[in-house]
Amino acid sequence: MNSFNACGKGVVRLCGDRRATRDGCPRASVGLIVAEGLDALLLLIELDADMTRRILVTGASGFVGGKLMERARDSGAWDVLGVGRRKLADASYRSVDLSEPFDLDFNPDVVVHAAARSSPWGARNEFLRHNVEGTRRVIDYCLRRGRPKLVYISSSSVFYRNEHQFNLTEESSIGPRFVNTYAETKFLGEELVRNYPGPWVILRPRAVFGPGDTVLFPRILRAAEKGRLPEFVTDGPPAKGDLVYIDTLTDYILRAAADDGAQGCFNLTNQEPVVIMELLLRVFSALNIPPPKRRLPVKMAMAMAAAVEGVYRAMPFLGEPPITRFGVGIFAYSKTFDVSKAVAVLGPPSVSLQDGIARFVEWQRSSLK
Repeated sequence: MNSFNACGKGVVRLCGDRRATRDGCPRASVGLIVAEGLDALLLLIELDADMTRRILVTGASGFVGGKLMERARDSGAWDVLGVGRRKLADASYRSVDLSEPFDLDFNPDVVVHAAARSSPWGARNEFLRHNVEGTRRVIDYCLRRGRPKLVYISSSSVFYRNEHQFNLTEESSIGPRFVNTYAETKFLGEELVRNYPGPWVILRPRAVFGPGDTVLFPRILRAAEKGRLPEFVTDGPPAKGDLVYIDTLTDYILRAAADDGAQGCFNLTNQEPVVIMELLLRVFSALNIPPPKRRLPVKMAMAMAAAVEGVYRAMPFLGEPPITRFGVGIFAYSKTFDVSKAVAVLGPPSVSLQDGIARFVEWQRSSLK
């Protein structure tokens, strides 16, 4: 009679502990499948086909985390638990403040840390609390739960400077100065993840958009509808930039989570850089939004934004300024990325930019009805 160690994807049924699929399934805690030849092989195949892995998604009440949680559940390949600051009526969700010590009765195979304070403006201590301390608390949780694979959703803004940047790679220089506190604190989170003693991946998406977006396009569309968005004019060629559609991004995240060989840093885009102002004018036209009537040189816009920021920094009770240098920089400076590493390891984008724009426009039209 032959003995077969049950370790592998199918072990969940035997030991009830999904950590065994990652940690090697100790013989004493799991035991052996003892069977004859073909019967044992068929049993292992059956167990493998039934296996699901556990994934914890932070920031699940936000745009990226919420879409990721939906996509993971719909795939049928993951047992999903989401956490976020807001309260949601969802049995697979917990309201958790990640900046405080926390624990969950959940042993994940993968933790996707998508929670962040994401804004071009705000108090430094709030960015530190959510983006740095929150990441530290997530790592503490991982250490207590068997060191699952940690997928950290960073930001392409860690690379940004107020200048044109083309074909940025994972090896391009970062810091020591950053365009805003958000970019700085996302990089500080990266530094914590690099020291995590388990497997880790850092993903840096560029300009995420799609149905459900509340940050990128909606701000621009609101300004355009109110006639407050000028057409920015540069001294040279118009600014080009990469974007990533939300379904493309969530598919990339799940690929990185599932592939044990995917480790290290990856820049993520739709691999289709576009002229930013031309793209916006197309979207405006599709949504029957009048094009900008004013033309404004980007140098003048940058000077205006700097002055406005100074006033709002001196009087923080005013909230977020109507114009920031980061916002102007989207139209002023090209930001393109070489994502050959991501394509080689994680595959090509799952949704084309053209299809993503069409889906976003259709969602915008339906939300206006």
